[in-house]
Amino acid sequence: MTYQTIDVTPISGAMGAEVAGVDLSGDLSNAVFDDIHQAFLDHQLLMFRDQAITPQQQVGFARRFGGVDIYPFMKGLAETPEVVEILKTETDETNFGAGWHFDTAYLQEPAGGAVLHGLEIPTFGGDTLFANTYLAYDALSDGLKATLDGLTGINNSALRASGGRDERMNDLDGMKDQYNDAGLLVAEHPVVRTHPETGRKALYVNRNHTVRFKDMTDEESAPLLGYLFEHLIRPEFTCRLRWTPDAVAVWDNRCTQHNAVNDYHGHRRRMHRVTISGDPPR
Repeated sequence: MTYQTIDVTPISGAMGAEVAGVDLSGDLSNAVFDDIHQAFLDHQLLMFRDQAITPQQQVGFARRFGGVDIYPFMKGLAETPEVVEILKTETDETNFGAGWHFDTAYLQEPAGGAVLHGLEIPTFGGDTLFANTYLAYDALSDGLKATLDGLTGINNSALRASGGRDERMNDLDGMKDQYNDAGLLVAEHPVVRTHPETGRKALYVNRNHTVRFKDMTDEESAPLLGYLFEHLIRPEFTCRLRWTPDAVAVWDNRCTQHNAVNDYHGHRRRMHRVTISGDPPR
């Protein structure tokens, strides 16, 4: 793919690209953003290095991809509530975002993507892994595709990975219709979803949130879910993102999973995250 206004270098054969020639602190012209958006659809994950942006500028960039959501389980910054600080201190043992997952799959309208700004980065470790769920679906046999096309996954918030600050937002009362009897956010989504912009099919189950198939028990669902969880993260479907200070990543939550690697104990890592609005998986 040729882009007119930006330089795009793939990170791996599976997905992801670094973008150069862009200053996210300025006003992006429609032509520049059109190229960024196309690269986003082409590569599912984009990394912009050396971007000293403010939280307000981060929100503005995220809005170019669509609406912006308030993340349900962590308080945002006072001046920009759309921005959540993700912090692991030198004494924390757990980290936010560990385990392979789609963001907010337990909501009726899961996140469409996210913009993450690296502020304080450990000198080693703290990478983020990503998996291309288009490729995972494409690699399945025709028989398994036919089986999965008719299945619905039950997703809940029980296994949500967390660390650092973890306080529910006061406005979660607006999500009462999405809670089950156990007090968990729960949503049903097709196991295979069609991307609303590209028209491509992608697997849509994840280890952190998908607990079973609709109309099946946990025990009945476990063998096939276990296979899919492992299949989704085969090395040939993945890439590894190395963070540097003031790097900004944007990823498409509709066709990628990610996993924040917790391998930097004793070191500090601080990020700012903005969630891009999504739509009900179809």
